[in-house]
Amino acid sequence: MHPAHTDVAPTQPERARLRIGVIGAGRVGAVLAARLRAAGHEVVAASGESDASRRRLADLLPGVGVRKPTDVARAADLLLLTVPDDMLRNVATTLADAGALRPGQVVLHTSGRHGLAVLEPARAVGARTGALHPALTFTGTAVDLDRLAGCVFGLTADEAEHDLLDGLVADLGGRPTWVPESRRTLYHAGLAHGANHLVTLVAEAKEVLAAAGVDDTSGTLRPLLEAALANALESGDAALTGPIVRGDVGTVRAHVSDLLAQAPHTLGSYLALAQATVSRAVLDGRLTALRAAAVRTVLADAEERLLSRSAPRATSGQTLGATMRGYQGDVR
Repeated sequence: MHPAHTDVAPTQPERARLRIGVIGAGRVGAVLAARLRAAGHEVVAASGESDASRRRLADLLPGVGVRKPTDVARAADLLLLTVPDDMLRNVATTLADAGALRPGQVVLHTSGRHGLAVLEPARAVGARTGALHPALTFTGTAVDLDRLAGCVFGLTADEAEHDLLDGLVADLGGRPTWVPESRRTLYHAGLAHGANHLVTLVAEAKEVLAAAGVDDTSGTLRPLLEAALANALESGDAALTGPIVRGDVGTVRAHVSDLLAQAPHTLGSYLALAQATVSRAVLDGRLTALRAAAVRTVLADAEERLLSRSAPRATSGQTLGATMRGYQGDVR
């Protein structure tokens, strides 16, 4: 008689637990470190100069010592550099020159724009480097911990480090996407254009509604914007609705006239996005060339009127040209 056979799924090998240090305990660094600690890694030290950083560490990483950056680097197997983009190379250089980095140590940054080149000072001393960027906006509070579930991380690293970064993303509850070194800035521009400019757009829409006498601007916009965002993510240009895609020239003319009179600081971005919407609606085949030309004439006339007067306060785009130039910058 043979013993009963039981199928047992093979277990995955347990990933090594790392001693993690964080330099720059801002909104991103403290949250990522807290999530990695919850996954079983040890956060040994962090640096943070501001009162806000120290409060954040106390809330999210209780018991973790606040130390100077070189001490954090020396204590860590995995060093997270979560500092502003323009500081990254200087921080890496300073740590390398101070002898705080060592061969085999893992040094990662969380910048969307940068890839491996900015960490060359660390690579030069034998450290293993990579970019690990969460495509998420952070509050720097415990609320972000749950939001990491399903978050996409834009990764760049040498092939030898792929398994390591894939494992860290899994520990963070996210999903990896690999971005070539040469496309990091383009990747970041897409995220900034979508997220940062969305905030500007929504803030301006709320201001226009307030000028129209709407009390609950957020409550008025929320169902509309949530539906529009869901439809756009699902269907792209096919989700376009409204007066431009319908070719309602009179409505667009009325819009720009009232915006110029009542909320001129929002007209520049309205014109820029309206021009872009016209182009996309033409390519999509739902707006005829004749109707498109009529709408563009209205928009051009409005820009001339805007140029001829001074808006009461300057924002992200008083003219179409200024707005479009603003979109070319790197926004965090």
